[in-house]
Amino acid sequence: MEDLCSVSSPRRILSVSKRRRAADEKAAGFGLSGDHGPKPSEVYGFIGSISTVVATVIYLIWAYLPDSCLHSIGIYYYPNRYWALAVPVFVMVSIALALLFYIGLNFLSTPPPTSFHIIFDEFSKEPCISACSEQDQPIEPISDIGINRINKLMFNNKK
Repeated sequence: MEDLCSVSSPRRILSVSKRRRAADEKAAGFGLSGDHGPKPSEVYGFIGSISTVVATVIYLIWAYLPDSCLHSIGIYYYPNRYWALAVPVFVMVSIALALLFYIGLNFLSTPPPTSFHIIFDEFSKEPCISACSEQDQPIEPISDIGINRINKLMFNNKK
């Protein structure tokens, strides 16, 4: 017999009573059994976020605290402060140069606008000129638009 305090749900019957709720959770796998645990990606993400915060705090302490404060906490060996500014600048300049190199490589690999390779290639489709009337074929078949037609449409604006 159904419990008087239960609610019908599309997935399962929810119960308000503690005894029935505990049985439902065990059946559904919501308990703390040893079979279910965190996914490896969740663990790696958590460890990565915690280590990023710890590394940032250590970097900021090293970069901004004076030597006397570091010596008072017992830290005597650390890299020169020059590297606190030099490494981020090197990284940013390297990223900027990589982007410029990528853009330049794309410009070098693109054919010039006067090249015939950008007008026709092995995948070009010429428009079909057929004797069919417009009523027989309301939509033209797929084809490339010729450069002369593009130039006429774009640059022959007679006002």
